[in-house]
Amino acid sequence: MSAPVTTRPAPFDRAEALERIRALHAQERLAEQFPALGPLLAALAQGPAAAADLARAGRLLARVDPARIHAAHPGARPLNVTVSGHGTLDALTGPLTAELARHGIPLRATHGEHDSWRRDLQDTAGALYAADTDLSLVVLDAQLVFDELPHPWRVADVADALTAKLGLIERLAQHYVRDASGTLVLNTLPLLPGHLRQLVDHRSRTELSLLWREFNAQLLRLALDHPRVHVVDLDPLIAESGPARDSRLALYTKEHLGAELLGRYARQIAHLARALRGRTKKVLVLDLDHTLWDGVLGDDGPDGIAVAGTYRGEAFGAFQKVVRQLGAQGVLLGVCSKNDQEPVEQVLAGHPDMVLRPADFVRITANWQPKDGNLREMAARLNLATDSFVFVDDSPFECGLVAASAPEIAVVRLDEEPALHIDRLLADGWFDVRELTEADRDRAGQYRADAGRLELLDGAASMEDYLQALDVRVTLAPAAESDVPRISQLTLRTNQFNLTTRRLGPDEVRARLHTPRHLVLAVRSADRFGDNGLVGAVFAERDQDALRIDNVLLSCRVFARGIEQAALCALLAHARDTAAPAVVAAYRPTAKNGKVRDLYPSLGFATVRTGQDGALDFRHDLTRLPPRPGHITLDATFTPPGTPPGTPSGTPAA
Repeated sequence: MSAPVTTRPAPFDRAEALERIRALHAQERLAEQFPALGPLLAALAQGPAAAADLARAGRLLARVDPARIHAAHPGARPLNVTVSGHGTLDALTGPLTAELARHGIPLRATHGEHDSWRRDLQDTAGALYAADTDLSLVVLDAQLVFDELPHPWRVADVADALTAKLGLIERLAQHYVRDASGTLVLNTLPLLPGHLRQLVDHRSRTELSLLWREFNAQLLRLALDHPRVHVVDLDPLIAESGPARDSRLALYTKEHLGAELLGRYARQIAHLARALRGRTKKVLVLDLDHTLWDGVLGDDGPDGIAVAGTYRGEAFGAFQKVVRQLGAQGVLLGVCSKNDQEPVEQVLAGHPDMVLRPADFVRITANWQPKDGNLREMAARLNLATDSFVFVDDSPFECGLVAASAPEIAVVRLDEEPALHIDRLLADGWFDVRELTEADRDRAGQYRADAGRLELLDGAASMEDYLQALDVRVTLAPAAESDVPRISQLTLRTNQFNLTTRRLGPDEVRARLHTPRHLVLAVRSADRFGDNGLVGAVFAERDQDALRIDNVLLSCRVFARGIEQAALCALLAHARDTAAPAVVAAYRPTAKNGKVRDLYPSLGFATVRTGQDGALDFRHDLTRLPPRPGHITLDATFTPPGTPPGTPSGTPAA
């Protein structure tokens, strides 16, 4: 076995990264080294040549069969993507392959014919509607409208064309949501100067601009109306990338969206895929000196650092505001700095210009130990995996050390220009989610409350004494409509305590909620330190033979408190009391859920099948039920409010 690519605590530069990828391609080792490509591709993603470099690397990766990658690395499950559109989209394959590979996701792409988007969306037997399709990209451009106008044309002609096109797209989107299982990705249509300037009077130009914006707003609204429709707004991407197209290629080869814009579009698709695969990051850990403030605290003292009052200081102050904005949306904030703890806490609490204060952080670590070890210790204290971390530092050495020793941690290296800190931090959308919930906004407070729990644990004589003193209270009840976004998010983001890793969008959760034979239970918990909120979910389905548990999920915040055992004990008792012949369940192994492999056997389930991939099927005959954990107060109900008495929840269909 060859040595892995990343072997040293130093960041790759762009030229070196591209050369290494070319060497791996020449040696036919790209599949073998697929997990090690992340840092190389991250190096290519920086700088003015990022789009071209990623496209080159992606074209090499696209030659590798994704099945080979999956065979070598079972955790790297290919993403099945269909690509259809109005214009020529050959320039999309390279950057899309590279951007997905940055996040450990191989691409398996199916391309439609030129200008086949309408036919593809109508064909329920086609690739867009295949059961294993994850994303259906339908890439649209302004020529979709202008190609159908009379010559010469007026603004009224554009208005009619836009109305007709919007109606068509809305009908096709509804058709897709009804009959397909993947996510449909559309995009807004950029209005180009070459279109607008064909009108010579300013009033007509204004009318056309208004019509176009209203059309794009209606497209964006489709994403609000249909959870499995996602619309990429191209306007911010054009603002970053420059011209939307090369006029020569648009005319000669029908490439109506340019390569650089498609590269930025590909990055947005990778962010969406990462969220759908449950790989959204949860923790943002920041250095301090030259990262959160200008200067070195140990050398310059509290009065010598700046977050306001100077040009550079203002840049650091603006950066802190963005960090705090992320924290207000559920991103957990931490500090990992080579400084002394007491001065750091004092300056965060007392510096008059500081935006971020100690209460904004769930963990502040300031010492002289290696930062990779500090990050692992922080993850352990938060009960989170290190692959949920993003680490931000201005030091090439520290960034290289973390990237080399903990490659699962996303590393954002800042440079010497603080005005670019915000752009660097936000460039990769590490914390993107499909929908923000109230539980997200409360997350930091929940983790801060864990400090009291850890203090109680440290002072307890035994785990049993700790759990008794914690006074855990669990509520198990049918999920309400208001619970759907949070439960969907649990299926998408929970990786460790996820028995089958089935990812469900809000509409899929809602469908189970309203199907009589299905049971969707919300698990809530509280203890002496406060209310943890909705922390888990149980999905089950009842048929004539058994009550089938489809999945059990639990937030990592509440591991090892007996909550899952209490919930499943109640479910088993409910199955027995409603005359279910048995309860059956399954465990499907992933790279992260090994800790729950023995959950069902610990509750008296018998193993009835063992698969070659480690998959396990279980059965409980309900003759002897396990005891509920004695330290837990449980309130369990299985019928929604308003259900007639005597109606068992999860009744099989007639």
